[in-house]
Amino acid sequence: MPSKPSARLAALTVAAVCSAASTVVLTTPAHAESVRIHDIQGDTRVSPFAGKQVTDVTGIVTGIRTYGSSRGFWIQDPAPDADPATSEGVFVFTSSTPRGVAVGDEVSVSGTVTEYVPGGTSSGNQSVTEITRPTVTVVSHGNPVPAPAALDARTVPAAYAPQGDPAAGGSVNALTLRPGGYALDLYESLEGMNVRVADARVVGATDPYTELWVTVKPHENRNRRGGTVYGSYDAQNTGRLQIQSLGTAADFPDAHVGDVLTGATTGPLDYNQYGGYTLVASELGTLESGGTQRETTRAQHRSELAIATYNVENLDPSDDTFAAHAEAIVHNLSSPDIVSLEEIQDNNGATDDGTVAADVTLGKLIDAIEAAGGPRYDWRAVDPADKQDGGQPGGNIRQAFLFNPARVSFTDRPGGDATTATDVVTVRGRAALTLSPGRIAPDSAAFEDSRKPLAGEFVFRGRTVVVIANHFSSKGGDQGLTSQYQPPVRGSETQRHLQAQEVHDFTAKILKAQKNAAVVALGDINDFEFSRTTRIMEGDGVLWSAIKSLPAPERYSYVYQGNSQALDQILISPSIRRQCSFSYDSVHINAEFHDQISDHDPQVLRFKP
Repeated sequence: MPSKPSARLAALTVAAVCSAASTVVLTTPAHAESVRIHDIQGDTRVSPFAGKQVTDVTGIVTGIRTYGSSRGFWIQDPAPDADPATSEGVFVFTSSTPRGVAVGDEVSVSGTVTEYVPGGTSSGNQSVTEITRPTVTVVSHGNPVPAPAALDARTVPAAYAPQGDPAAGGSVNALTLRPGGYALDLYESLEGMNVRVADARVVGATDPYTELWVTVKPHENRNRRGGTVYGSYDAQNTGRLQIQSLGTAADFPDAHVGDVLTGATTGPLDYNQYGGYTLVASELGTLESGGTQRETTRAQHRSELAIATYNVENLDPSDDTFAAHAEAIVHNLSSPDIVSLEEIQDNNGATDDGTVAADVTLGKLIDAIEAAGGPRYDWRAVDPADKQDGGQPGGNIRQAFLFNPARVSFTDRPGGDATTATDVVTVRGRAALTLSPGRIAPDSAAFEDSRKPLAGEFVFRGRTVVVIANHFSSKGGDQGLTSQYQPPVRGSETQRHLQAQEVHDFTAKILKAQKNAAVVALGDINDFEFSRTTRIMEGDGVLWSAIKSLPAPERYSYVYQGNSQALDQILISPSIRRQCSFSYDSVHINAEFHDQISDHDPQVLRFKP
């Protein structure tokens, strides 16, 4: 039975308790309204009381957040209304660590209803309804926490989100919630409420910020390694949910994709900048290993040329990952003949002093590969102009080729630099690059503040193969899948489309000069195999993304917000594809693991030129 409030508790105020010098009690204005939580939340995404002051909002404390920039606690009304669209929970923002309240307390809150947009309004994120500048009175202790709403395959709809209102720029904010029809509407109707997932499979590994992703739909686009595959813009995988914890970081499990949080994971449903709807767990399930192991691809046959692409994530000489990357290249990738590397930084990494050379970075990796039992690779690259290629400031990332000189030779044609473009000529009936290595269209607006493609000629068993290493512009700035705008705007595509066209047109030049030329365009494309970016590169049969030779559930190289997706690709010219003698492998060694050395999985193509 709830205990009666004491005089001290009845006077408790949590408005400015972070200040040791003073405590500010916010008096309730005469025009403040006495309402229930479901009145505040309403049946749309934006509260009908936004900007107004409310008084005597009662509820049971279900969770307290004592860390980060969004400190406060959640309350939930134990007597819900009959409308499934109106949430019975709300977050009380105290700005400093809440004191004097505990889970199970019944409280009465007065304050201002605010719509807070994580990441700012320009992010396109949905807003979180909060009570801010609160005056809090504890009414009683020891009340039962309202039973959590179950999130599972039966309760979460198959459709992701309603179409946004064109008159509101595509926003769904003013639309009446339909929790039985759309997953995002269901999650919004539970915002701030106690929710529960049970025996949930991990589909996004624990990251450094102590959060992971699970799915509440075990069979939704599952692959054999336990992930959830993102295979089209119309299949956003509605069962994905981010999990954080109200406990300490040390208690959060280190989970791989395919592991399972067995039992119940319970807590308030929040919304944050980096993942949208998030279960902030006061009770975490027990981690059970799914047995996911790092893959190893087979070695190429003597007559096969093996080419790999590998994003090594801002590698510079100060990193401690050289030995691990070397082990991956030698043992997991079986020492490809050519390795196209992305995100090789200059010799002093993020130090911004004008350094652009990367010979120390590449030399250290080559030494580590040899120490791991691999071949003594040689390398080719073109240094970028300082601060012109994007990426981490001062790092001057670029693509670079490693190649095994015992198996393949490089055709050097000097003159390539940061600003001089390589071109295509015909020599004795065969296509040749004017500069090798050389950069493709470095002065094009398509590559402004982005990496320029690196082209080079290799010879294997007497056959020339032109390799084009790419690192297209990132998806930074795109609206998230949980955006208030549906469908979300993917503004970053514009530049990638231009980049794809440049690579397509350059490849078309090669094929015009030599119809049967062997061309491989590969790298971190930062877009999907089904995207328009890829279709532009492939246009008119000039190239074809070889990852599409894999079964659909195996087409991924990256895991983002619980979606396994293909950002790294190897595209091949018709002469390679027609032979049907190639094999493709996305080698899963990073993206699914919490202890990753890069966030990308390398890709390997083997073929007989």
